[in-house]
Amino acid sequence: MVRRILLGSHLRRLRESRGITREQAGYSIRASESKISRMELGRVSFKTRDVEDLLTLYGVTDEVERTSLLSLAKEANVAGWWHSYSDILPNWFPTYVGLEGAAHLIKSYEVQFVHGLLQTEAYARTVVARGMRGASASDIDRRVGLRLERQKYLLSDNAPEFQVVLDEAALRRAYGDREVMRGQLQHLIDISERPNVRLQVMPFSFGGHSGESGAFTILSFSESDLSDVVYMEQLTSALYLDKREDVTQYESAMKELQQDSLGPDESRDLLRGLLQLS
Repeated sequence: MVRRILLGSHLRRLRESRGITREQAGYSIRASESKISRMELGRVSFKTRDVEDLLTLYGVTDEVERTSLLSLAKEANVAGWWHSYSDILPNWFPTYVGLEGAAHLIKSYEVQFVHGLLQTEAYARTVVARGMRGASASDIDRRVGLRLERQKYLLSDNAPEFQVVLDEAALRRAYGDREVMRGQLQHLIDISERPNVRLQVMPFSFGGHSGESGAFTILSFSESDLSDVVYMEQLTSALYLDKREDVTQYESAMKELQQDSLGPDESRDLLRGLLQLS
């Protein structure tokens, strides 16, 4: 996904620098203007022949540059590790997994349940089972497996910085029995000690706050060509926002949430208190 976006944005810049319209570019590869638009947004795979023809149209003759971009096109078409789970995932979610795995900074606010990157296997199984009512045990196992695979990135050598605000409601809403919730609370305490994780709790006592629109995640990337993306999941779809004015508003909301929430140490104290009560 990220390689597609990088290649698409590069092709767009080349096209615009030559004053070529999307319609003209589409004609050169026997495709429509909308196909060029989808390519430049990184929403479709790239055929080597199409990229070669576009580079020729855009006047790219340097063999080193052509080879580099054609290699990027081949890499962009390689399916991610999560591809094998595509049959059990909603069609909008593989895009998120790809972006999440490429982000160097993830900021998230959750209100309904604990963020997927922080869920224990037992807690995740309860969440998945409730969200996939009627699904087979095998499908539930695979969905839980995907969630656990995603978590490995958070613990890897090149792990992203993860800043998360959990509403107190997410901590008090039971998913699973007493032991499941105790295990989840202890896991949050433990993982919050990791240097790349900043976990904060928005307590009930604060009252109304800037997260009134619901859960959201902001993904930031080290590649300068990639803009930040705001992700919001809905019942039957998801929104991906990357317009600067939209991202800025969510950045402001997240900043307020972090300022108004309990600090990391106070949040751990609250988690320990809940653990004692459970």
